[in-house]
Amino acid sequence: MRKIKMIEVAPGISWIEVPEVDLRVLCGCPADSVKHLMKRGLIVPSELDGVKFELGPNAILLSDVLLQNGEFSSLAEFPVLQMLYRQGMILPGHPNNNGQKPLLVGSRDQVEAQMQYIYRGNYGLVSKQEIMDAEVDEATADELMAMKLRFAFGAIRPTEELLDTRVVEADETVEVLNGVTVRRLQQNRFEFSYQGETASVDLNLPSGQGYEVPYPLDFHNIKRGYFSVLHSGQGDGWDPKRPSMSSILMFQGKVYLIDVGPNVHENLEALGISLNEIHGLFHTHSHDDHFAGLATLARSGHRIEYYATPLVRASVTKKLCALLSVEESFFGKCFNVNDMVIDEWNNVDGMEVRPIFSPHPVETTIMRFRSLWEDGYHTYAHYADIAAFSVLDGMLENEKTAGLKAETIEKVKQDYLEPANTKKIDVGGGMIHGDIEDFADDKSDRIILSHSATPYTDRQKEIGSGAPFGAIDNLIPVYQNYAWRFAIEYLQSYFPSASDYYMRILLNNKVELFNPESIILKEGALNNEIFLTLTGNVEMLSADEGVNCTLYAGTFIGEHSGLHKKPSPYTYRTTNFVQALRIPSSLFAVFVKQNDLYEEMELMEVRRELLNRMPLFSEAISYSLKNKISHEMEARKIAVGDLISDDEDALYIVSSGVLKAAGSEVQLGVADYFGEERSILERDPAAVRQYEVVEEGELYLIPGELVREIPILLWKVMEGLEKQS
Repeated sequence: MRKIKMIEVAPGISWIEVPEVDLRVLCGCPADSVKHLMKRGLIVPSELDGVKFELGPNAILLSDVLLQNGEFSSLAEFPVLQMLYRQGMILPGHPNNNGQKPLLVGSRDQVEAQMQYIYRGNYGLVSKQEIMDAEVDEATADELMAMKLRFAFGAIRPTEELLDTRVVEADETVEVLNGVTVRRLQQNRFEFSYQGETASVDLNLPSGQGYEVPYPLDFHNIKRGYFSVLHSGQGDGWDPKRPSMSSILMFQGKVYLIDVGPNVHENLEALGISLNEIHGLFHTHSHDDHFAGLATLARSGHRIEYYATPLVRASVTKKLCALLSVEESFFGKCFNVNDMVIDEWNNVDGMEVRPIFSPHPVETTIMRFRSLWEDGYHTYAHYADIAAFSVLDGMLENEKTAGLKAETIEKVKQDYLEPANTKKIDVGGGMIHGDIEDFADDKSDRIILSHSATPYTDRQKEIGSGAPFGAIDNLIPVYQNYAWRFAIEYLQSYFPSASDYYMRILLNNKVELFNPESIILKEGALNNEIFLTLTGNVEMLSADEGVNCTLYAGTFIGEHSGLHKKPSPYTYRTTNFVQALRIPSSLFAVFVKQNDLYEEMELMEVRRELLNRMPLFSEAISYSLKNKISHEMEARKIAVGDLISDDEDALYIVSSGVLKAAGSEVQLGVADYFGEERSILERDPAAVRQYEVVEEGELYLIPGELVREIPILLWKVMEGLEKQS
């Protein structure tokens, strides 16, 4: 019988078990890794001496790189929480509390980053001064700190008191536990050894592949609403069957997220929503089941509006930047930050939003959203995460221990019970989640149960409703089709000089709905129609040329081939429900001719084609943004023997020709780029690299001030440099 048991759990996640020494290693811990372990029976319920608990891993092997294909490779918060609390390794008197701590194994940089990120995930802001720095007065900061200490059992403890670590650098063999060793073979490839046996694990994701979603997702065709709530998650961080609690708010056709949990890209895709449709994010707090999708949103082609109170924003910023090992100013490079005033109605694009304090181990606000209609305000309340009234009562300050004031507790209860048309509540129970009985007499029109991994009891069902993934609550009816508005906005942005008369000719065509995984246009086909996508995502494919580019809403399909009556160079295939404006090529040709757009469109096509071939620009960059980039490109001829320095604040792209990096054999050809450290990362402006031209051609220069406005470029460059290092 083998001494080492190895299981491939999912792409990028493996399991190593050595029963003789009681070692169980989760190898790779992306978001929702605990849910994968539950599905594979590697986290299971157990009982000993009348105590019920879970079995599971007691060690984690971290990925060498934090980011793979745009997703976080290491989010150890929930696996560590499962070990400490659900397995009982930290609970006093628990049969599993035998002095052994959860173990983190990995490179020094990744171990240190995870320790700091877990620290912030446990506590959020960790001192009275940090709280006051987030625009809080001293008396309130004292009360918040007292509450935080109650949740933390009296002390903010460094992560080193909770976890053990093993650092594994290149070419090292390190003992993990009781004779079991691990050795790094290559980046993200490791070998475990015990008593002459070995087992290898590979934590690398194949190119273009993301981490697997643990639960099934059906496709939905969602109509953009006037003021409506789209239910995108009702589970919690432990529910292997559903996404974590979240909502998508639609107001006057714009799309806003309320919290951003794991697998947000896949969740949005199933709902037929493009990443570039996301206008803003309302953030309640920084726990991973509400936070883990930040990397996806930050990889957008535009800076998404970020709405939170200064306290929540500070807590989220410190956690994200600890995870990435970057300065806190990084957060503002990824999002447009909008601080909201707590307990006041904040105007957000005409919708009113009131964030309200909710007691929790990290800084948290519940949120109420309202919009005026003919009979007054209609309101949606999103209550994650909340505390049970019994827990609140236990936090009352007394002569011996600081805590929450009686008036604070009473206000929190009144805020929780304030009626709304639709109210989604956390009913997860325990010390840090809500109790459904507290809402038994709530006067809201509709209460939705959420944030629980267990089936609802009959009593819970008597009080609240469910909301399956993709269900919609229309708070104000919609009497217009926002797809037409999108079409007008896209056309006006692409052809600002075109006359309204000819624009209306294009608009007077059919909007067609394509099912998921449908081919709109095949490579080599002649197309008599051009499509302008209005919602959803489309893949642009050419297996022979190695092209796989995701096109988001607002993209023309078949524009060039239809205009010139040539075979399409690519296949276009939907990834979800897609609405598209179908335009006859003959009408489009008249439009182009009458508005004298031909030369400009030819130039834009050549430049967009180059961008589409570059992995740097192959996703999340909208058609309109590629047009903008193409307009801003400066062309420069290069001749053999020229020395090119990247001393300008610009991203250099090779359009034709070949360059060789000075002092290196590295060559750059068509679609390669350089100058990213200065233009995108804004690193040492005095550091200049030189390149010798070995084959004449042409460069394009994109201004640094433009590429710095595109968050996904920053993330892709960071990911590439991390892999190189």
